[in-house]
Amino acid sequence: MNNKIESQLNHIDAQLEMLLSDLKQYSEEDLNRKPSSNAWSAIQLMHHLILAETLSLKYVQKKLSFNPPLKPIGIGTKFRLLLYRIYNVLPVKFKAPEGISGTNLPAYATFVETAEKWRTQRQQLRQYLSTLSADYFQKEIYKHPFAGRMSLQGMLFTFEGHVERHRKQFKKLLAH
Repeated sequence: MNNKIESQLNHIDAQLEMLLSDLKQYSEEDLNRKPSSNAWSAIQLMHHLILAETLSLKYVQKKLSFNPPLKPIGIGTKFRLLLYRIYNVLPVKFKAPEGISGTNLPAYATFVETAEKWRTQRQQLRQYLSTLSADYFQKEIYKHPFAGRMSLQGMLFTFEGHVERHRKQFKKLLAH
């Protein structure tokens, strides 16, 4: 794993710890309260983010398990990352993919268990990336549901952006 990836992992882990520090001040009741029957609670939002990262890692692991031909990073990869950046700052709501929403989110969970689950997922991500050869970091491996093929660094960037996109939602949920 190169220094750039290590630095990005450190950055998203610091971002996670800041979010968890903000959220731990709320009661279990506040974190599990849904503002309406069709909305998510803060804990469900945390699980949505965990699932998105977990399924992304599983996708990469499965893809690399059969040694597929991989395209090198190119101008298209950079363009798709730019599209993701634009998508991520739009104030428009997008429907989450089925695998990371709906019945896949718990009706109730504790903050401590949820935070530990997220930290464990991040440790697994770091450990897996540390096992990959350097050439994988120059290939299009990850496939974002909306933006398409990206590098592993692009995947980490989407994790960061996803948390930031939902940070506003956390604040809104917990302001009530």
